[in-house]
Amino acid sequence: MEVKASLQFIRVGAQKARLVANLVRSKGINEALKIVSFMPQKSAGLIKNLLESAVANAEDKKTIDVDNLYVKNITVDQAAFSKRFRPGSQGRSTMVKKKSSHIKVTLEER
Repeated sequence: MEVKASLQFIRVGAQKARLVANLVRSKGINEALKIVSFMPQKSAGLIKNLLESAVANAEDKKTIDVDNLYVKNITVDQAAFSKRFRPGSQGRSTMVKKKSSHIKVTLEER
């Protein structure tokens, strides 16, 4: 039985979040939470909260043994840019693209 959770429009670049997501993929839920909780990256904290949310969703269903869950699938997709402008040289302005991403996780019972 699958359990899903997602975060959308997170203010973290997709490429940076994928580095953390790749470490967690296909791991047991307890091991994944241990890995993520000791990482210094911003996306690690977000993924930890997402994994805890998915576990809470599993506890809600009451047909799933939470101790046997593993990360079946985790995807990080690029979301829309926030476009901001800052002063450039010679009176011009330059555009700064603030990146955001969507993170989706699927847990399944072993």
